[in-house]
Amino acid sequence: MAQKVITKVLNVGEKTKEMMVEYFEDFKREKTPPYAIFQADDGDTVVTMYQSGKVVFQGRDADLAADFWIETEKINYGKAEVKSSDDKKEKKEVERKIPLRINSIGSDEVGTGDYFGPIVVTAAYVTKDNIDFLLELGVKDSKKMSDSEIKKVVPEIIKKIPYHTFVLNNKQYNELYSSDMNMNKMKAILHNKVLSNFADKGKYPYDYIVVDQFENPRSYYNHLSDAKFKVYNITFLTKAEDQCLSVACASLISRYVFLIEMDKISKDVDLEIPKGAGDIVDSVGKEIIKKFGIEKLNQISKINFKNTEKIIK
Repeated sequence: MAQKVITKVLNVGEKTKEMMVEYFEDFKREKTPPYAIFQADDGDTVVTMYQSGKVVFQGRDADLAADFWIETEKINYGKAEVKSSDDKKEKKEVERKIPLRINSIGSDEVGTGDYFGPIVVTAAYVTKDNIDFLLELGVKDSKKMSDSEIKKVVPEIIKKIPYHTFVLNNKQYNELYSSDMNMNKMKAILHNKVLSNFADKGKYPYDYIVVDQFENPRSYYNHLSDAKFKVYNITFLTKAEDQCLSVACASLISRYVFLIEMDKISKDVDLEIPKGAGDIVDSVGKEIIKKFGIEKLNQISKINFKNTEKIIK
């Protein structure tokens, strides 16, 4: 029996639109429908973006392909307007795709949407024996916990949970970023790097390796073509931190380290450094240039973001 073709329609704002245009640059089709900015292939899904900001995902895995951009739109604008082929409202509850009580290795990152501060990626190893401890501690996605809660909970987590964290500072990020090294490629390389620390299955027996999905698996592994060691058998899940405690731990630890790094930057420039990439970021960026010059801005920010152009102007 043929699989049902799913259609999802997402209306996106300018920031998300720019991110999608950059992301799908290498997957665009030569011909596009009338009034379309591009049409591209994402695995078994065809993605069409129209000048109006409407994006149509159509294919067997359209729901999976759309989920990442739905979450991106929510991060950028606080909400996302979505319609499906069944014309049903988006489910608020995440359908569990893996069991709760498992041994798992999970990874997650923070800082990719923040103009200031580093990218922090963490892999964590959670056994069945740790699950009750983590549930009692109230472990959940870092985006659902306040910074003060994270600073209180994470020191307890890292006493019991094995983890590996890598911090890509802004100097490294700006040196690496190019047409051949975009954000998703960096993320794939860094996830592979921290996950490889748990490669010894004898020491770290696991049922699942889980990564919070930021693109389709084919693209993820394509980014690792030059890696000497590649971690396979990964289960890619959207909203993985809601389904897998090792990913939730990785998310919290990454956020904790990110907050520490942001505090260091704030002390260095004697200014409260804001998170995100909104208007307040531009205002602080201008203050930094006035006090220290543009070189300082280059040391503590991701200069490829649109904010740089607005700050300099």
